[in-house]
Amino acid sequence: MPHTHQYVAAIDQGTTSTRCILFDHEGNAVCSHQLEHRQIYPKPGWVEHDALEIWQRVQETVRAVLEKASCSAENILSVGITNQRETVVAWDPETGRPYYHAIVWQDMRGSEYIDELIREGGIGLLQEQTGVPLSPYFAGSKIKWLTEHVPEIQKAVDSGRVYFGTIDSWLIWNLTGGVNGGIFATDVTNASRYLMMDIRDLSWDPELTKRFGVRPELLPEIRASFGESWGMTVKGGPFGKEVPICGILGDQQAALFGQACFQIGQGKNTYGTGCFLLMNTGEQYAVSSNGLLTTVAYQQQGRAPVYALEGSIAVAGALIQWLRDNIGLVRSAPEINTLAASVPDNGGVYFVPAFSGLYAPYWDADARGTVIGLTGYADSGHLARAVLEATAFQTKDIVDAMEKDASIPIRELRVDGGMSQSDILMEYQADILQVPVIRPKNKETTALGAAYAAGLSAGFWNTLDDLAGHWEEECRWEASMPLDERDRQVKKWHRAVGRAKQWETEENEL
Repeated sequence: MPHTHQYVAAIDQGTTSTRCILFDHEGNAVCSHQLEHRQIYPKPGWVEHDALEIWQRVQETVRAVLEKASCSAENILSVGITNQRETVVAWDPETGRPYYHAIVWQDMRGSEYIDELIREGGIGLLQEQTGVPLSPYFAGSKIKWLTEHVPEIQKAVDSGRVYFGTIDSWLIWNLTGGVNGGIFATDVTNASRYLMMDIRDLSWDPELTKRFGVRPELLPEIRASFGESWGMTVKGGPFGKEVPICGILGDQQAALFGQACFQIGQGKNTYGTGCFLLMNTGEQYAVSSNGLLTTVAYQQQGRAPVYALEGSIAVAGALIQWLRDNIGLVRSAPEINTLAASVPDNGGVYFVPAFSGLYAPYWDADARGTVIGLTGYADSGHLARAVLEATAFQTKDIVDAMEKDASIPIRELRVDGGMSQSDILMEYQADILQVPVIRPKNKETTALGAAYAAGLSAGFWNTLDDLAGHWEEECRWEASMPLDERDRQVKKWHRAVGRAKQWETEENEL
């Protein structure tokens, strides 16, 4: 079946920017457009986005990519959406206006309530049911904060005039009509990040929703990730006509899908604003005992869900952005590589970027950023190298935990995301892991995963094997560091992590 001039559109709504990309039948990105949005920091540990600004950026990128590609919605077979996960929007379904800024996944303001739950039953109190440990990282505590600290939302909860959803739900609702019959839904991958979904039967649990101050009817309907149309974009919307939305995946699950990790034991690491390593564990649901979380990798309509183990790092590329915007050490992100290449090693400097606590496998919300090992010898090059190496060390921590949980040694690591373009980081990652690190030719794996899901639903592609056939290796790094040197550096990293942990707790005790 020829697909000349037919494309699948992927909307990739990320933490710092929004992109729309058109993919052809070979999985190639033929045209794209990207726009950033503001990062709002009202207080230390608080991170917000303007949900209306994000919706505006989506509209602008869709219209721009259609114009750049000299095509119309007639050429778009279906639309897939992938999104920053856990970021919560609360809006009025009658007016379409958000009651408050979107609270971003990095935001820590739900820590107080999470600490209460931990005191009640430990960090794993809800993990058997939800797959995830208690952490302000997840959407539930952000929703709880909104219901307790925004009076207008408190009233709206009582009257039922509020929708709570992650960014995927906000975009789907707007794309399909908004106040004029917009569809209020989410997929299983995003729903598994709320701390309110029973991960075994994929439904909102009334007792869990009550804990977080809401009722199930105020949350989006949970659907499979792909396999059917979610609804049609409206004629007056950015696509200009009705186009079926056929696939939704949270960004890290989308990257796993785009990397064609369809077999048990296959995994990928995305080096973006944060860093996320996922391993496909098949249809078997298992609770981690080593600081990881269990999430839904994807679900095709009418089939059992596929699960994954995941390790999450809060700050990866965001550390480079911080060096650029807050410190002024570099003028652009790529300069970090040039600076790091000016020195042969880190000069004994270690950087633990616990700006919003430490995620997997530590789950320490009271940890804070730490630079240690400074001497008069250290210069900007050593600091730049320590910044890159911090991501490699954090990845090593997650891989170690994942191997214990899965009882499967990792054989190779497929990588994607902006920081995967750093050859220095990728070589160091291979050294620290002592396994090959592989970067694919197609680097748009997150958007590609959303496109794959939408294209499978619309018949653009037929099977997962078709998609796996598109995956090609671009570059491979093999470990060259002696094992004893690797072990020495990892031990120093763990000592640095020990200095960063429980910083806020210790201050309160003093």
